[in-house]
Amino acid sequence: MARAVKDSKLDSREARLKLAARHKPYWRLIDRGCHIGYRKGVRGGIWRARYYIGEGQYEESVLGVADDIRDCDGSEVFDFSQAQQAAHDWFRRKSREKVGLPITAQGYTVAQVMADYTAWFKAHRKSLSALESATNTHILPALGHVEVSKLTPRMIREFHESMASAPARLRSGKGREARFRATPQSRDEIRARKSTANRVLAILKAALNRAYLDGQIESDEQWKRVKNFRGTSAAKVTFLDRDQCSRLVAACPEDLGRLVKAALLTGCRYGELVQMTAGDFNPQSGTLRVGISKSGRGRHVVLTEDGVAFFDNLAAGKQHKELLLTRADGKAWGASHQFRPLREACAAAGISPPFSFHALRHVYASNLAVNGADLNVIARQLGHADTRMVESHYAHLTPNHIAQAIRKAGAPIGLG
Repeated sequence: MARAVKDSKLDSREARLKLAARHKPYWRLIDRGCHIGYRKGVRGGIWRARYYIGEGQYEESVLGVADDIRDCDGSEVFDFSQAQQAAHDWFRRKSREKVGLPITAQGYTVAQVMADYTAWFKAHRKSLSALESATNTHILPALGHVEVSKLTPRMIREFHESMASAPARLRSGKGREARFRATPQSRDEIRARKSTANRVLAILKAALNRAYLDGQIESDEQWKRVKNFRGTSAAKVTFLDRDQCSRLVAACPEDLGRLVKAALLTGCRYGELVQMTAGDFNPQSGTLRVGISKSGRGRHVVLTEDGVAFFDNLAAGKQHKELLLTRADGKAWGASHQFRPLREACAAAGISPPFSFHALRHVYASNLAVNGADLNVIARQLGHADTRMVESHYAHLTPNHIAQAIRKAGAPIGLG
């Protein structure tokens, strides 16, 4: 449902009574090229809508009677908010007609919504594998056959809740039978399943919203009513000290060791590092350019003196477009090439449980936080649009005036 606008002249029947009766409606812009109008007559008013069709021309339609004298019923007599919703329904129909789409999308299923969204996502976003995994594992088996016009909030809510109570899937080879963990029992296991359910729901909503914006769906009311589980984001940060970092790098094969060092010095993601070329390193400014990140935006990572020296050594003698980090055979790192070697290196270094490559990003950010870096600085280095994610994971590590005040004012109470 589109957000209703406010207008002090039209919001209430008392305000409309003060308007002069006239043939020309009182128009109010509620969307680009879309207006709602109130035409005041001697015996009350009517609601109208107009839609811009181009070259200075509008198409108009009568929506219904205003609730100046009769109480609103939502079908023939409308208050201002109901009239806006009726206007938006008419605008959507006109928008679909304008681009040659049918007014109703009969037979348009959730599976088709996900296919359209995947094609759009591939062209505009990163992390396509995560989208495809969530789609194929969760969304299509449960809702793929359902026509969007028949989708209800209850169906989406039951789908969301069933994911939270189902056991997590284990990794299995392509074509092999799916394997599952035990049913979640502990508080943290239940929280983790709810967090997964929220992520999948977000993907489903994003796909439906894309179809709605493209005019394939007439209303977004069905999924807007379904809310996320609360309290699912546990700020669980894995932190390695300097000695553990040294042991981990020493336990890695030489090619993986360079990759791990690069992650510890930059906080960059695996996919960002393995695509970097010699031309992305600027020794004059001491920065590393990340062309396209997970968010679809580029950024420049500021390097420490150690970082500048490390990347200067990597880039030495390489052409502008040559990869900075390659495998031992000179080939590019691919998806999941780092997974098994890093687990083996963690075991050799005595680090348990084993570290994921993404956790190295947390080590980098945690180091910045405990040494007093501003959260905005950390967010920019990591490539986040704002500080929300950084605050949830690292704010407790930063020295702050609250902690300092408590420790200064807290007098001993003789408990030994």
